[in-house]
Formats: sequence, C-alpha cells, structure tokens
Amino acid sequence: MRLFRLAKILRISVRYGLDEMILEHESSGRLVALTRMFFFWRRFTAPPAERLRLALESLGPIFVKFGQVLSTRRDLLPADIADELAKLQDRVPPFSSELALAEIAKAYGRPASEVFAEFNATPVASASIAQVHFARLHAEDGGFDVAVKILRPSMRDVIAHDLGLLDTFAGLLEKVWADGRRLRPREVVAEFAKYLYDELDLMREAANCSQLRRNFAGSNILQIPEVYWDFCTPTVMVMERMRGIPISQTEALVEAGIDLPALSRAGVEIFFTQVFRDGFFHADMHPGNIFVATDPAHHGSYIALDFGIVGTLTDVDKNYLAQNFLAFFRRDYKRVALAHVEAGWAPPDTRIDEFEAAIRAVCEPVFDRPLREISFGRVLLRLFQTSRRFNVEIQPQLVMLQKTLLNIEGLGRQLDPELDLWKTAKPFLERWMNEQLGWRAFVDGIKREVPNWARTLPQLPRLVHQSLAQPAPVDPTPLLAQIAATQRQQNALLGLIALLLLALLLARYFF
Repeated sequence: MRLFRLAKILRISVRYGLDEMILEHESSGRLVALTRMFFFWRRFTAPPAERLRLALESLGPIFVKFGQVLSTRRDLLPADIADELAKLQDRVPPFSSELALAEIAKAYGRPASEVFAEFNATPVASASIAQVHFARLHAEDGGFDVAVKILRPSMRDVIAHDLGLLDTFAGLLEKVWADGRRLRPREVVAEFAKYLYDELDLMREAANCSQLRRNFAGSNILQIPEVYWDFCTPTVMVMERMRGIPISQTEALVEAGIDLPALSRAGVEIFFTQVFRDGFFHADMHPGNIFVATDPAHHGSYIALDFGIVGTLTDVDKNYLAQNFLAFFRRDYKRVALAHVEAGWAPPDTRIDEFEAAIRAVCEPVFDRPLREISFGRVLLRLFQTSRRFNVEIQPQLVMLQKTLLNIEGLGRQLDPELDLWKTAKPFLERWMNEQLGWRAFVDGIKREVPNWARTLPQLPRLVHQSLAQPAPVDPTPLLAQIAATQRQQNALLGLIALLLLALLLARYFF
C-alpha cells in the first residue's frame, strides 16, 4: 500500500513541479538542472505557492490538514506560501451510510436501531477525520436530540502510511535545502502527527468538550454541548445537538436580531478568558465550527463545536503572555524585549535597545486603527521576521495560540470591521493581571498552600531533630589528597611501562 501511495505522491509532485521547488534549494544547483533536462516538456504558469496548495488538495485529506497546520508556522515559511496554504479547506465527501451504520454496530456491539430511537443516515457534516449524523436517544435514556460523530473507517492505517511518507520527505528536505535544518521539517511533522493522532481518539475529544463546558458553566456568551458519556467510544462520540446560525451567515444573524458588534466583543472576551483564566482553549475556531444561538434562553451567545484540537498553556506561559500583551497595549516595547530575554527565548547577549526598536517598528503602526485596517497575519509575519533576526526561538506550545488568534481576526473582520481589539482586550488583561499579582492573588495563594502547611507543620519538630542529630559533615580534603597521590603513582607506573615497551621495540629493531 505504501508503494502505491508513494507512486501517487511522486506522480502528483511531478505534475505540479514540487520536485523542482525542493531541489532548487540544493546548493550546487546540479539536481534542479538535471530535473529540468529530464522533464523538459513541463511549463508552469501558476506561482509555486499555488502549485503547492493544489498538490496538497490532490493528495487527500491528511496532506490538506498538514498544509493547514503548516500555514500557521509563519516563523518557518515565506509569506506567499503561508498565505496560500491558509486557503486549504477540508472538502471531503462523506463516507456511505452503510459504513456509518457498520461503525456504530462495531462500536456498540448492536445495530443503530437498538442504540437510538431515531438515526438519520444522511450526514450533516463531513471532514477528513469524521462525519456527523443527527439522532435521538430512546426515552429510557432521556429522549434527547443528539449529534453522533463517527470516525472514518481505517483512518489510522491511512494516517500511519502518510505520516511515514511525510517524515521521509522532511528528512530529504533537511539534506537538500541549505536552510532545511533551521526550518526543522521533521519536528513540524512530529508536531502534526501528535495533533492528528489526538483527533483519532473521540474519547479524548469528548473529554476536551466536557472540560470546556465545565470552564464555561453558567456563561451567557458561550455554549458548549453536553457529552453523553454512556454512548461515547474511541470511534463514536455522542453529544447534545446544538441549534443555531453559522457565524459566517451574517445576513441571517442580522435578521435574527443579533447585535454583531456585541458578538465580536464577546468573541474577544471568550478568547482571552480561555487563554489567561483557564490556560485551555479551543484551537480550531474557524467559522465552520462556530454557531450563534437564537433561542430565547441563549440569544446571541456563541456555540462552539469540534474539540479535536485544543491548546494548553502553563501558568508560566500565561503570565509571560499577559505581561507581553499588556506591554504591547501600553506601548512599552522595552518591557517586551526584556521579557523575551528573561524567558530565555532570546539570547542573553541580545542588544535590548535594538530589539526594542525593531518591535516598535512592527507594532506602532497598528495602534488606534480599526480592525479592518489591521492584518494580524502581516503583523505576525513581521514579528517572526524580527524574531529570526534576533535569533528568538518560537515556542511550540504557542503555535496553536497563534493559529487561534488568526481565526479570531477572521471572525472579527466578518462581524464588526470597526472592532478595536486593543481597547476591547486591555481592560480584561489588566483585571487578570491584578488578580494574578495583586492582593487577591496573595490571598488565593495562601488558600492554596494552607493544606500543604497543615501536613508539614506537625512534622516540623521531627525534621528539625533529625537535622540536628546528623553527624558533622566529614572534611573531604584528606580523602581528595589521598586520591590525588594514588593517581600520581598510577601515572608514574604507566609512564615506566611505556618506556619499557619502547625500549623493547627499539632493541628488537636494532638487534
């Protein structure tokens, strides 16, 4: 199977000239000259970036998803390629109803008619990893309307083959491209494999959904479907059916009486709440996964779907990001530069004044301007170019955050082009920083540590006694002197042996 797959990849690569795009980076230039002589009939009119996108679409859903992930790595890719790969979409035809029913029977050990009171065999959504059907549970199970997500059959084998080939190509790229090591293609493939295999386990996705729902319990701006755990398996996930209008249908939202500017501001609040309060955020917030509720109870609130990809941040990451955001909002570019050096992201010998000036040149033009006049893609691109100049390491845990921020930009442009992201986010970040570093943070820290103190304090007298009762530490100086003397004796003996061997060799040679 791998040989057939490799043959198809090579055929499509030759068709779109991907071989030439890779080999032209080989330092000697001989390989690309040989390729052009061998394929002398090829003529390309489309630019290389467009040919790469078309090739990935022809290669199938796994390569499409790889291109989507790669488009977020603007620290590694030229701008034209990153922009073109960002256009990739999962346009995957659904698999047959017979296969869907067979997967359900395999997962539950009984047919769909016994599991569900009603099951719509026609899928309502289809993507590269899974597809979704609507159904209704039996009355004894609550009788709820549900959405049933079913993993595509045999996806693990297909993914394993394609990932193996991608890793091989990445290794080739490192060898023939002078800049290949800096781009770290094999690390990018490994990162992609991690996210892809996570998506193959629908129990993991169900857990992500449940966590987000718990984080936003009682929220009036974000709705997360309830997971019905009794019906979840690694290949089938059953959750509450959510009803709303896709966020991309702005005309329908206006007709439903949705306040679009308020909706855009709520989107910013949701993003920063997930990142800085929870350190756990929905990392696949493209318009296809976001709806807006129109029922009276939740009118105008967001509905999030598809939780296969989430991002996590540690307390250190959150604190670092918050300080950087606030420094940006306050235009304190020196603080931004210092934060990068203090975090170890920039080398310790970085010239702070030069780094500060470079950051100012990137960020100053975007302040006090409406969102429609700002492209976060361009801002991020220039920041990454600045990062390369100062040898700043882009942290892998922030790649999904960057991707999500670009998605937020797209949603904001669509809902309210006049939205000023800076003014909307600044009060939230200042409030969060006060909670982290102010009096409330001090009190919360004490509350967290009290249980540890309660366990440690009764043991304190015994620990002090044990420490005092220990014998005085032995002076190691005499022992070290003895070791040194022994070492000198061994060296002298080895020297004598070497002289004797040399004398024997000379005697044998001359006599």
